[in-house]
Amino acid sequence: MTGPEGAPTTVDTSRPHPARVYDWWLGGKDNYPVDEELARRILASDATAVRGARANRRFMHRAVRTAAEAGVRQFLDIGTGIPTEPNLHQVAQEVAPDSKVVYADNDPIVLRHAQALLHSTPEGATTYVHADVRDPDTILRLAAETLDFAEPVALSLVALTHYLSAEPDGDDVYGLLKRYVGELAPGSYVILSQVTPDLSPEAIGKAAEHFRRSGTPFYPRSLPEFARFFDGLDLLGPGVIPVTGWRPEPVDVEAQTEGIVPVYAGVARKA
Repeated sequence: MTGPEGAPTTVDTSRPHPARVYDWWLGGKDNYPVDEELARRILASDATAVRGARANRRFMHRAVRTAAEAGVRQFLDIGTGIPTEPNLHQVAQEVAPDSKVVYADNDPIVLRHAQALLHSTPEGATTYVHADVRDPDTILRLAAETLDFAEPVALSLVALTHYLSAEPDGDDVYGLLKRYVGELAPGSYVILSQVTPDLSPEAIGKAAEHFRRSGTPFYPRSLPEFARFFDGLDLLGPGVIPVTGWRPEPVDVEAQTEGIVPVYAGVARKA
């Protein structure tokens, strides 16, 4: 478990955190009343929130299996969130026990639970980096202690980019993705999902406002804005699509009958 010496390790329970709100939606217990309050307010405005969180999780499982079955043996998961089984390394190592996984997150409560992410197979490895996605130099440097960036890596940012602004003088989310992808060897994969206003504009607009009032910036993106993340990469079929439709399994097909999930997903390969 590694991270910059100055990384915050004190949990702020006075304001909600996206990872803990997400944990509440998934039925977890690692959240505080302030997180539950925001989660309930958003759910009252956007009835898709819980099924969206669950659909995102299932998408991550399917995408990781796809990369592992294609021969990728290294994974970098940024914005890991609070551990919820099966975790990414369990999915990857079920396919290939020698897989190496690096998790990265900036939430101190994730740091507290990071030990749950480190139970690797004997053949593989899992490590945790306590750092922010906006600090690619730190994440990449520490990840390189476990991963060989001269070989393919699957980079995963699931349900993360909608917390990052696009402005060059802000988070510069497109520049961040370019920085991470630029470090990847040919044959690497990029796994992304992102909340969109396209499919449920009124509900997502209200949810975004709840996030912003709580102090958490939130940036839903249209299909062209999300597809831009994959510029220069080879999209895997079926391309950029609502999350429950990306190579769905029976549980996803059944979930589609419950209604829309306003989240886009996509997986691409670096040539």
